[in-house]
Amino acid sequence: MGKFFKGLAQSGSWSCFDEFNRIILEVLSVIAQQILTLQNAKRARVKTFEFEGTNLTLNPDANVFITMNPGYAGRQELPDNLKALFRPCAMMVPDYALIAEVMLFAKGFLKGTDLARKLTQVLRLSSELLSSQKHYDYGMRAVFSILVRAGNLRLELGEVWTEPIIVLSAITDVNLPKFTSNDIPLFRGIVSDLFPGVEVPTADYGALIPTIKEVCVENHLQPTDNFVSSTIQLFETVQVRHGLMVVGQSFSGKTSIFRTLQEAMGRMEGEDFPPKVNIHTINPKSVASTQLYGSFDPNTHEWTNGVLAVIYRDASKDLSGASNWLLFDGPVDTLVSAFSFMDLLLNFFLFRLPL
Repeated sequence: MGKFFKGLAQSGSWSCFDEFNRIILEVLSVIAQQILTLQNAKRARVKTFEFEGTNLTLNPDANVFITMNPGYAGRQELPDNLKALFRPCAMMVPDYALIAEVMLFAKGFLKGTDLARKLTQVLRLSSELLSSQKHYDYGMRAVFSILVRAGNLRLELGEVWTEPIIVLSAITDVNLPKFTSNDIPLFRGIVSDLFPGVEVPTADYGALIPTIKEVCVENHLQPTDNFVSSTIQLFETVQVRHGLMVVGQSFSGKTSIFRTLQEAMGRMEGEDFPPKVNIHTINPKSVASTQLYGSFDPNTHEWTNGVLAVIYRDASKDLSGASNWLLFDGPVDTLVSAFSFMDLLLNFFLFRLPL
């Protein structure tokens, strides 16, 4: 952080540190002194000032902003000496229905007002009636995911499906894979009440489902309906997301599902699939954080690549057209996760590298 502030002070840049309260409390106290030094130099209108033992030229245009979401896992409460250095600005709760309405109209829907109201009502009722799980999310991210999915479906099937069917399909595709088995009947009841008489046609996956069952038999797995449907849900999510999570109890079949999907997609010759799927597996808790992400030597100013950097580089050199999945197979928390903005304690984290 000291290097950040040195650069800001000399360049006169503005910088916004997002999710600032992720930093641990002890470090935040030190950062407060660094920001105070910078602000005192600006107030004194000096040309140069001393910052952590270094004489710097001050550009008075330099400024620091922060954003934070209090009350989340892995967040700290800002110390009082740091709070005093910033002018707070609270954000109001967004109007999800209005945002959804505008985005639906922007994507070409003619019944955007009615569909936006139903969409947000589904999420509101789900948050009230369904069980409380760590990985459930009914906020703006969930709304945006549904809207993006609905826009893509309209481009693909706008001439075949009606608008209520498209929105209902988007709601189901985004939410159903993450619900527990006990919550699925409740969710289906909610959407049937809000979309009466609307039935989503069964998707045609071609030879994928028979191939999944064939792989199951060869690997001595039982191709039950739940296993096949979970594999299909994983496949659908992989198609529209670069990063996703597979959660569940131990021995519930999480590893078998993505291994089966990997092998099935590799066999789909002539279909709209990559010729091969490579999985790079790592347990993020098996190595230190510096070994996982890389480290900077303050004495020699040399950067040492971590395990992830090496895997990324190897995957980027793959010109065969294959998909490369980076699988974090192990407990991932808000401090270790490479994508900690997801704010969840998870069993698995599956990352699909974009080709």
